[in-house]
Amino acid sequence: MKPDMRMEANRNSILLDREISQLMFNRRVLANAEDPAIPLLERLRYLCIVSSNLDEFFEVRVASLLAAASVDGALSEHPALVATLNRVSNECHALVKRQYEVLNTEVLPELAAKNVHLLRHSERNEAQRAWVKEYFEREVRPLLTPIGLDPAHPFPQVVNKSLNFIVALSGKDAFGRGTAIAIVKAPRVLPRVIRLPDELSGDGSISFCLLSSIIHAHISDLFAGREVIAYSQFRVTRDSDLWVDEDEVKNLRQALKGELQGRQFGRSVRLEVAKNCPPELSQFLLDQFGLDQSRLYRVDGPVNMVRLNEIIEHVKDASLRFPPFFPGLITKVASGDIFATLREHDILLHHPFQSFQTVIDFVRSAALDPNVVAIKQTVYRTGMNSDLMEALIAAARMGKEVTVIVELMARFDEEANINWADKLEQVGAQVVYGVVGLKTHAKMALVIRREEGALRYYAHLGTGNYHPTTTKFYTDFGLLTCDPQLGRDVNEVFMHLTSLTKPQKLTHLWLAPFALQSEIIKAIRNEAKIARAGRPGRIIVKVNALVDESVIRALYAASHDGVKIDLIVRGACTLKPGVPGLSENIRVRSIIGRFLEHSRIYYFRNDLAHDVYLASADWMNRNLFRRIEVAFPVLDKALKRRVLTEGLNPYLKDNTNAWELEPDGHYQRRKPRGKQVLFGAQQHLMDILGTPADQAGS
Repeated sequence: MKPDMRMEANRNSILLDREISQLMFNRRVLANAEDPAIPLLERLRYLCIVSSNLDEFFEVRVASLLAAASVDGALSEHPALVATLNRVSNECHALVKRQYEVLNTEVLPELAAKNVHLLRHSERNEAQRAWVKEYFEREVRPLLTPIGLDPAHPFPQVVNKSLNFIVALSGKDAFGRGTAIAIVKAPRVLPRVIRLPDELSGDGSISFCLLSSIIHAHISDLFAGREVIAYSQFRVTRDSDLWVDEDEVKNLRQALKGELQGRQFGRSVRLEVAKNCPPELSQFLLDQFGLDQSRLYRVDGPVNMVRLNEIIEHVKDASLRFPPFFPGLITKVASGDIFATLREHDILLHHPFQSFQTVIDFVRSAALDPNVVAIKQTVYRTGMNSDLMEALIAAARMGKEVTVIVELMARFDEEANINWADKLEQVGAQVVYGVVGLKTHAKMALVIRREEGALRYYAHLGTGNYHPTTTKFYTDFGLLTCDPQLGRDVNEVFMHLTSLTKPQKLTHLWLAPFALQSEIIKAIRNEAKIARAGRPGRIIVKVNALVDESVIRALYAASHDGVKIDLIVRGACTLKPGVPGLSENIRVRSIIGRFLEHSRIYYFRNDLAHDVYLASADWMNRNLFRRIEVAFPVLDKALKRRVLTEGLNPYLKDNTNAWELEPDGHYQRRKPRGKQVLFGAQQHLMDILGTPADQAGS
């Protein structure tokens, strides 16, 4: 039977479950928290990352599964959906249970042995308890508003992921009524982790306590004359996808401003309570939020573990962290003139191993250069503080034509993007909000400069965001070039985004949603054709996720024809590797290390043409059909070799941070075999591209 016929016969047998695959990624992150070879504060950071990832998983993926059933019936009418939700629930509960076990039995005790203490009420001495009592009375109690539930005080609105307490009371209230339940909201203005004075911690020790622990210890003080029978912290997670009818709204920015407030009160999808929360209180909360028992998570610690990041920021002991790393700087910029350098050769940047400062300097130079007449840039994620955005504002003030494509629907960055859009418009920049219904996810900046009576294009194309923080922790590639054909292509994409006209034929760029998917499949099929002719077919791809079925089918067919395929997929991957007769020539691995792997690289051997594309797009249906995405070629042969020797080959050799996917969806950690020495791709790149510590300040 041909592969296509077999795939049609049993679709489920050729694809892994997307949600479970995403949760397997979090298992791999959790494994780093379990690794005793990793410094303690970094292990704590990995625990926090798992919590943050799970928050988004519930806010988006679980919420979308529940929403799918609510469109046309009850959940019970969707057996396949129920089965998926049950699998997800079982895996999430097991994952959370293990996460708190690692926190309580490994990370916190080992931190305590290093004189870093997170103290519960029972662990605080008398002096510490007195200080906490005074802190509660001075800083916390004045901001609390306990709400006793009765017909005049119904169950309050609970903000998404906020810290709250439910309290069961005995006796009668001040009016002689038997109000038995009260809700206490923890004010968001208060820190969740409080550092105790050093004089209370002992020699060389640092002690912390959680806001939840402080409120727990003094919750009875809030209900004079009543006995607190039981209480628990709790947190509800809500559907956080923003929805606006883009066909109806006249001003997307104004509509989104309204939706941002509503995000805090979306549909409930998960309830977290303390491990010892009485069943009657947890059931009361489940009823209030319209959730069943499978959505309840009892945790042995803070309901929001992400807040423990604050401990990491306070503790300065270098031995508890990864060794400091200083990115390398590009030194081959002729006389400080980046435009002169680009006229000589392209610049390839590999972040965070090489500094993002070169990109900032590129835009700043353009803003200040009197010969630059126009700057165009896309903005997907850029953060609340951005030197790049300030440079664009300065350019607009100086009278240059500044066009910025701001993606307002960048999940969880909507508010920052709206703020930048407001500031840019105030100084006269042309701000466009992309294409209705399609997120603008492409990463492009274009500088148009007048030189010798003609206009010349200078472009930056990247795989990652123009974000000052993530450029230090995400691996990404960026290309600076003044290649005229690439420049014309980039300008054509900007013209398409602003005018909404169909883009003219592009010379080099693969543009979604028009051509990216078809070009990817064409390149895969070309390797298959080469293999059928008896010549080597080779594909290496590095992406964050691989879930698009059309691409997976093309990869299966290429494997059947003899193409050797290596896929480096950080997160969700629904392709099954190593299945005889289907994918025996495909290997899949995931790298989980110090930095978050974010670059997207597509390599096709193509009879020694060695086609190398860098891209903003993962191989997901949403990226290929519901976003504006760009894949761009690396044309310079030396830079192609760099992408291979830095972006792909080390990751295929990694035997330290690599996990290999098995056909059943499980991952096995790669270990050195025989006489192999330990090799980590990220450490290798830090060694060859970074700045030595003794030169970092020079």
